[in-house]
Amino acid sequence: MQIADQGIAGDTRLHGDQLTIGIVQARFNASVTHALTTACHNELIQLGVPEDNITVVQVPGALEIPVALVALADQVKFDALIAVGCIVRGETYHFECVANESAAGVSRVALDYQIPIANAILATNTLAQAVARQTDKGRDAARVAVEMARLMESI
Repeated sequence: MQIADQGIAGDTRLHGDQLTIGIVQARFNASVTHALTTACHNELIQLGVPEDNITVVQVPGALEIPVALVALADQVKFDALIAVGCIVRGETYHFECVANESAAGVSRVALDYQIPIANAILATNTLAQAVARQTDKGRDAARVAVEMARLMESI
């Protein structure tokens, strides 16, 4: 059996050289989404993605992320995309609608366009929970995007 995996961390699956990555960042809960994007951007650079190959676009909120992902995917120049947002539970059902629909939209774009999309849209009960996760989740999203871009190249 042949497995389309290029090894453990440190191997070529996490080398971002020559990759082109797009990030869609929601502005709602801006302090968290900015921190997520910063951590993500910094990790992409650490993984070797050239600065000029990283595009960041902003949208009002999490529900608008899939539309911008489609616009980027239509350009056919990106190896992977990253969705960045922050949804904090409130007192109404709106939280569930936004969390569920934004996640479904991100998945739909990935499947329809056959492009890897790292989903870094946090859905938390409190702002403190989001802040506690913002850096690690941003870094993780960068690593997922690079690894999946390399995987897609290899299969």
